[in-house]
Amino acid sequence: MKVTLAQLNPVVGDLKGNISKLEKALTQASGDSSDLLILPELFLVGYPPKDLLERRWFIQQVKQAIEEIVKISNSCPETGILFGAPQPTGKDTGKGLYNSAIMIQKGRILSTHHKSLLPTYDVFDETRYFDPASDIHPFPFKGEMLGITVCEDAWNTQQLWPKGRYYAFDPIEALRKKGAGLFINISSSPYEMGKEEIRYQLIRSHAQRHKTPFVFVNQVGGNDELIFDGRSLCVDKNGEPVTVFPAFIEQVQTFDINTSGTPGLYTPQDKIESVYQALLLGIRDYLRKCGFSKAVIGLSGGIDSALVCCLAKEAIGSQNVLGISMPSSYSSKGSVEDSRELAKRIGIQFKVIPISEIYDSYLKTLEVHFPDNELGITEENIQARIRGNILMAFSNKFGHLVLSTGNKSELAVGYCTLYGDMSGGLSVLSDVPKTLVYELANYINRESEIIPKQIIKKPPSAELRPNQVDQDTLPPYPILDQILHHYIEEESSPDEIIGMGFDSDTVKWVVKTVERCEYKRSQAAPGLKVTSKAFGVGRRMPIAAKHDF
Repeated sequence: MKVTLAQLNPVVGDLKGNISKLEKALTQASGDSSDLLILPELFLVGYPPKDLLERRWFIQQVKQAIEEIVKISNSCPETGILFGAPQPTGKDTGKGLYNSAIMIQKGRILSTHHKSLLPTYDVFDETRYFDPASDIHPFPFKGEMLGITVCEDAWNTQQLWPKGRYYAFDPIEALRKKGAGLFINISSSPYEMGKEEIRYQLIRSHAQRHKTPFVFVNQVGGNDELIFDGRSLCVDKNGEPVTVFPAFIEQVQTFDINTSGTPGLYTPQDKIESVYQALLLGIRDYLRKCGFSKAVIGLSGGIDSALVCCLAKEAIGSQNVLGISMPSSYSSKGSVEDSRELAKRIGIQFKVIPISEIYDSYLKTLEVHFPDNELGITEENIQARIRGNILMAFSNKFGHLVLSTGNKSELAVGYCTLYGDMSGGLSVLSDVPKTLVYELANYINRESEIIPKQIIKKPPSAELRPNQVDQDTLPPYPILDQILHHYIEEESSPDEIIGMGFDSDTVKWVVKTVERCEYKRSQAAPGLKVTSKAFGVGRRMPIAAKHDF
């Protein structure tokens, strides 16, 4: 049997646009004499649709869209269409919806297969919207018994969860026992560093254990904070790859599922390269899907803003990026000149708007209320807020999206100014620790010096007071990032982290500061997720809470 995998980039809620993508893929599949076109999980509505699913009128539109696909299927009668969409359960109890895979051919719905395992960890919240399948069964199609599953249905293995299964039921095993001869998994599996290899080994292990070929199709694209890398694939009954799709781009490809795999065909992406490509896609799709075409960035002369500027230039083109340097009396000469040199090298528009007069005006206005005249953190933050207001003024006037430049390390411990450098529509590096920032900068410079070396080498500084450097306030970034990784991503306790050999006082300071700054992060711009635990949708911590450490 010939199948066509359509690794596509849907827009959430855009039923007409997503149907158009499906129709083009169907035309290509039919031209390749394909028996079956396979598209990702919830492709019709885009993933994740969130609370759109709670709007009755939207579900009615989905029903009408499915009827449209039924009509479209008549144009290519020899090719079946398998795609994801929400389906009413028809029951008075429960949530009232299934997360379904729908099989259509020759103007009718042949079969529907509902998702059994509904994840609720990290960024997932599927029991909010869906009911689990009450039944699971293979489906005969063109001489094959298809074992059709949806995303999480394939993720219940002892190898994946060595501390115990998340679920009591294994859909893959159940389908094989009922006679499935080909596994198909339609998925919308978000990107994070290293996950691609886990997915590959997961699919491979299912095929090897059950001696059954396995087809996996994944969504690609950026939707809000989540980035989907694609990497759709097919393995033969021995787990050897028949085809492996590229990451972060759309692709439609037809192949014969009876083809023997090629050992060595799969190679995992380099970690830094994958993060780089993920951030590019996240920026590009966030702007495009939100209706923006241009971005504005505050260039401080530091490595974070330089990295964001390079990413934006690569994602949307140099002609669509504006960099603004906003020096104060505390800014070094290099902060402007290094920014100017970076802008010249990558070909973006560049402006210098000094803020000293505005800052002095603020101080003069407030001096009657601040009678001690002692400069401190308040006055430092005023400078950051002036810069944030200038960037937002350009956004309002010219329609640019402000890209904020703070990294995960800073956001974690609140080393950032609310309504200042945190201003923006998208926080590009909010899930990128400072040590990873340096790795990404070196990746950009791998062939030539794009980011001036003096930007990379200079000690990080907010330049809000004389001779200021980050390490005056923070632990060294290599130490800070390790502690943050264990506390945020690994969810280790302070005592466990201290037991790993980290200084007790440093660990306690970091942990207390992370928790104290929750109110800041709750007001931050959406950030692109690249690690296993990002601030944002996948980490829902209380703000008004007391912590005993």
